Amino acid sequence: MANEMFGKYEIRGRLGAGAMGTVFDAFDPVIERRAALKTVRRPEPDDPDGAEAMGRFKREAQAAGRLNHPHIVAVYDYGEDAQAAWIAMELVEGGTLKDPLDRGDRFPLPQTLRIMEQVLAALDYSHRRGVVHRDIKPANIMLTADGQVKIADFGIARIENSAMTQVGTIMGTPAYMAPEQLRGEAVDSRADIWAAGVVLYQLLTGEKPFAGGYSSVQHKALNTEPTPPSALSVTAPRAFDGVIARAMAKRPDDRFAPASAFAEALRGAMAAAVPEDATMVATQAQMKAPPAVAVAASVKKRQPVALIAGGAGVLAAAAAAVAAFLALGQPTPTVVAQAPEMPRPGPAAPIATGAAPGTTTAPTLAPPLTLAPAPTLAPVLTPALAPSIGPALGTTPGPTLGPALGPAS
Repeated sequence: MANEMFGKYEIRGRLGAGAMGTVFDAFDPVIERRAALKTVRRPEPDDPDGAEAMGRFKREAQAAGRLNHPHIVAVYDYGEDAQAAWIAMELVEGGTLKDPLDRGDRFPLPQTLRIMEQVLAALDYSHRRGVVHRDIKPANIMLTADGQVKIADFGIARIENSAMTQVGTIMGTPAYMAPEQLRGEAVDSRADIWAAGVVLYQLLTGEKPFAGGYSSVQHKALNTEPTPPSALSVTAPRAFDGVIARAMAKRPDDRFAPASAFAEALRGAMAAAVPEDATMVATQAQMKAPPAVAVAASVKKRQPVALIAGGAGVLAAAAAAVAAFLALGQPTPTVVAQAPEMPRPGPAAPIATGAAPGTTTAPTLAPPLTLAPAPTLAPVLTPALAPSIGPALGTTPGPTLGPALGPAS
């Protein structure tokens, strides 16, 4: 495979494959630039599904090719011959947002805000240029090694004034589809706002608002409201509940418009978040041996934990409790408050052999014993910060372009 040619591109390796075709690590020798070369085979003349797939492929090149934004994967070139068609696009070093979410990784609130701001900036840009993505989901949101967002896969994008997408055609990934999209109605930029709200919900809770198969998701999305994020996760401030509710409103008119308004509401929710609500934790799978003083645990429900101190006896009990948690392999509770320093008691009275009144006291055979002052609590225990999502998103074998070859949940 290496050093083969595909059009003018040198093929240096394979990045991925799917039902429609293959993505290669390619090199353009004319301008000396690496690229991700996405290819599809030409369908047989009597294959209507293949012809439709080819049309979507060309539409992806047209949609993404008219966009030039730092948070959208750039398209460099489109070509075709008798056997196949291809799109040369920006090669993104990194993985997708789906990777850490599938591992159960959690994101600190500031990082969640940064990711969503970049996603919404890209959507605001594409919407103003008449392009609706229609398949916003973690698998199509790429993260570079330095934490930058790149939206990929405009394969089912809708271009304004285009007749290629017909009403009644349901396209997208059900868990991220707006109600009007699930009903097969015409969609506009507000369908992307709904999908971005679902992504935010996942970042805050680790769960999708509506799970299940297509029929189950459709029924829930059309008839029920998602559980508020703050009811599912201690790391989701209540200030974000209203933002989610508006982004995922059943009626498109009730959602944010444009995408920049969504981003502004997020910044306001971040500013209004109660500090203790923003405590971030790491998943148990990511935890190494707990340090001697500070420990953190992954928690899903809002269960405040209090640290109560009452002297040496209570400290011993607390130590025993921590030992029990560790022995059982259970996550230890996150310490959420600073314990006050206990006052040091004065020295106790000498301990000596006593005698009944009126009797002679036996001489003391050793110096008086005094009680050691009660130990004070350790310095404030702070929760460990969740690891940042950057180069350590997963041990990927090489640069990836994201699952742009077929739908992924």
